[in-house]
Amino acid sequence: MSAEHEALVAQTFAAFASTVEYLSEQDRARVADAFAFAKKAHTGQYRNSGEPYITHPIAVAALCAQWRLDAPALMAALLHDAMEDCGIVKQDIAQAFGADVAELVDGLTKLEKLEFLSREENQAQSFRKMLLAMAKDVRVILIKLADRTHNMRTLSLAPRSKWARIARETLEIYAPIASRLGVNAACRELQELAFAHLYPWRCQTLTKAVEKVQRRRHGMAQKIRAELEAAFAQRGIPVRLLEQQQELYQIYLQMTRKGMSFAKVNDIFGVQVLLEDVSACYAGLGVLHQTYRPVPGHFRDYIANAKPNGYQSLHTTLQGPSGVQVEAQIRTETMHLVAEAGIAAHWLYQSQGLDGLLADQLNGRWLASMLEIENSSADATDFLNDVKVDLHPASVYVFTPKNQVVTLPVGATVVDFAYAIHSRVGDHIAAAQVNGAAVSPHTVLKNGDTVQIITSEQARPQLGWIEFVKTGRARSRIRSYFKHVDQQEGLALGQRLFNRALRVAGYAALPAPETEQAQAIWRQLGVLYQGKSREQLLLEMAHGRLIAGELVAQIGRFLQDVGLRPDALVMSKERMVAQQVAPVVLAVGGADGAPARYAVCCRPLPGDAIAGQLVSGRGLEVHRLECPVGQRRRDKEPASAMALEWVDEPQAEFDATLLLHLRNTQGALAEAALAVARAGVNILRLEMLEEGRLEILEARMNVAVRNRGHLEQLLKNLRRVRSVQRVERFMAE
Repeated sequence: MSAEHEALVAQTFAAFASTVEYLSEQDRARVADAFAFAKKAHTGQYRNSGEPYITHPIAVAALCAQWRLDAPALMAALLHDAMEDCGIVKQDIAQAFGADVAELVDGLTKLEKLEFLSREENQAQSFRKMLLAMAKDVRVILIKLADRTHNMRTLSLAPRSKWARIARETLEIYAPIASRLGVNAACRELQELAFAHLYPWRCQTLTKAVEKVQRRRHGMAQKIRAELEAAFAQRGIPVRLLEQQQELYQIYLQMTRKGMSFAKVNDIFGVQVLLEDVSACYAGLGVLHQTYRPVPGHFRDYIANAKPNGYQSLHTTLQGPSGVQVEAQIRTETMHLVAEAGIAAHWLYQSQGLDGLLADQLNGRWLASMLEIENSSADATDFLNDVKVDLHPASVYVFTPKNQVVTLPVGATVVDFAYAIHSRVGDHIAAAQVNGAAVSPHTVLKNGDTVQIITSEQARPQLGWIEFVKTGRARSRIRSYFKHVDQQEGLALGQRLFNRALRVAGYAALPAPETEQAQAIWRQLGVLYQGKSREQLLLEMAHGRLIAGELVAQIGRFLQDVGLRPDALVMSKERMVAQQVAPVVLAVGGADGAPARYAVCCRPLPGDAIAGQLVSGRGLEVHRLECPVGQRRRDKEPASAMALEWVDEPQAEFDATLLLHLRNTQGALAEAALAVARAGVNILRLEMLEEGRLEILEARMNVAVRNRGHLEQLLKNLRRVRSVQRVERFMAE
C-alpha cells in the first residue's frame, strides 16, 4: 500500500474512532484489534474508486456507531467481508475475537462454497442465512443495512451495468426490511439512493421541480410554523416543530401508483410535532384542530395502536392557510427516536441511560416468525418469497372475540387471521364469522372487524388458499402442510409402483421393511443409487425420476443371493393382466387415490377415459385417453405409461377449459357468464383471444366442475344462449 493510501486509511479510522467514545477503553482496544486484523486480511484489495478496500468496512462500522451499537457489532462490521473475500474461516475469527463476533460475521457472509442452480438461488440462500441470523441477533441486519447503505452511496463508482440490479434489490428487499424494523432514516436514504440509480433522469427532473417548489413556498412554510408555535405557546405547552420534507421516491410513487399530479403531491406541508409525554400529545392534537380545520377521515391513532415495528404517533391532516394541507405527526421525543432508529433505538437508549423500550415494540414478533417460516418453507427461494410478503408495513387492525388486537397486512383474509392466532387454528378452519356474520375463508378483513374462527379436527387446509393469503406465515404453513401430505402420498405411490415391478419380475413382495433381509435389499439399492435411503428412492419413483422396473432389474441377482426366487405363476399372472384391454393399475381423483397432476393440455375430468404417464420431476401426470399430447408421450416412453381409472366418487372440483365463439353484441359475455352461474359453476379465468370489430369473438374460459356430467350440463346451458354461436371443450394438439 502506498504512503498516500496508508495516510488515507489512518485518517479514516481515526475519524471513526472519535465516534466510539461511548465504549469502554477495553472495548475500544478490541475494536482497534479487529481493524488491524481486517486491514491485514484486505491487503492488496481496492474498491472501484481506487481506494484501499478497508475503507469500506470502516465506513460500515462508522454507520453502526451512529446507532451506538456495542463493540462486538462494530468489530463484526469491520470484519464483515473478511470471510467472504479473504479466505478467513469462522474459527479464525472465533479464536481471535470470540464466538459472539464470529456468529455475527457468519450471519453476514454469502455462501460462496456451495453450488447453486442460479444466481437467484444463490441470492435467496444468502438472504435466508442473513434473516435467520437476524431472528437470533438483530445486530446482523443492522450491520447489513449499514453495508448496503455505504455500497449505495458509492454505487456511482461501480460499472453502470450493475446499477439497475443492485438498486432494484435495494428497493425490493433492504429498504422494506429497514421500514419493517422501524429504521426509517436508513429506509428513506436507501430508497432515495436506489431511485437515483434506477431512474437517474426521472430523479434529476423531480429534484429540480421540488427545489423550485420549495423556493416558492418558503414564506408559506414560515407562516404555518409561526402560527403553530404561537398556538402552543398560548396554551403553555412546550413544543419542538420539525418540517418534514417529502422524499423524491415517495413523490414518484404517488405520481405513478395513484395517478396524482406533481402539483397535487407537493401541495402538502408536513410537520412533526414533538412534545413531552403522551398526555401532551393528545392535548397537542386539540391545539392543532383548534388552529386549523381537520380533514375528515384522516386521523390515525398509532399511540394507542402502535405499528408492528414499534412506531407510535398521532397522525392528522389539517386545512392550512390558502388551502394548503398540513400533515402532522404528533409524538414524544422518545417516540421520535424510535420512529427514526426503530430497532436500533435499543442501543441508543442504552447509550443515553433511558428505560422503558419494550422488546415487542421493536418488532420482536416478526423477527421470531422468521424461524417459523424457515421451518415451513421448502427451499431458499420459497423462504425469500414468503418473507417478501411480510416486508411491507401497511396494516389493518382486527379483533378477536376477546377484544385482543391482531395486526395484519392490508388485504389480509380470514385465513391469515387464523394462522396469526395459531398454526393449528389455521390448519383446522371449519367456518368463520366477521362481526357476527358467516363469511368465506377468502374474505378480506377491514380495520375494526371482529373475527371468530370455528375449528374442527376433520377440517384441513385447501391448496387454493395460497392464491389469496397475504402473510408469509400463512403461506409457509399451508405449503408445509401440503409438503408433508404430498410426501406421504408420494411414498405410498412409490411403494405401489415398486410392488408392481416386483410382481412383473415374478416376486410376490419383499419381506417386511423391518426385517434384516429387506434392509439389506434397500442398502444394496442405496449403494447403486448414490447412497439414497428407502424413502428417497420411493419418492424418486413416485416423481418419475426413477423407473421401478429398472430398480428391480438392477438387483435381480442380489434378490436371489438373499434367498428370493422369481415365481413363474406370479410373473405370468401379472403379465396377463398387463395385456388386458383395460388394466387397472392405480385409481386417481380423490383422497384415497394416488397423488397425480392433471395435464393442462386436455384437463381430464371424472367420467373421461384416462391414461397416466410418469414424467421426470413431476410424478404421475393424467391425460384423457384421446389426448394427442399424452399419446405422443406414451409412444415415446412406453415404460413410464400407466393405465388409470377414477376413484368411485371423487370429491374435489376439477378445472376444465372451454372455447367459446360469441356474437359481438352488447352483453354477450354477461349472458354467457349468467349461464355458467346458473349451472352452479365458478369461472376461474376468462381470456379474450380475439377482440375488436369482428362479428364473432373467441374466448377461452376456465371453469371448476365436479365431473364430465357436470360439464355436459354447463355446455347445454351455454348452447341455449343466443349470443353463443359455438362452445366446445378445449384440448391442445
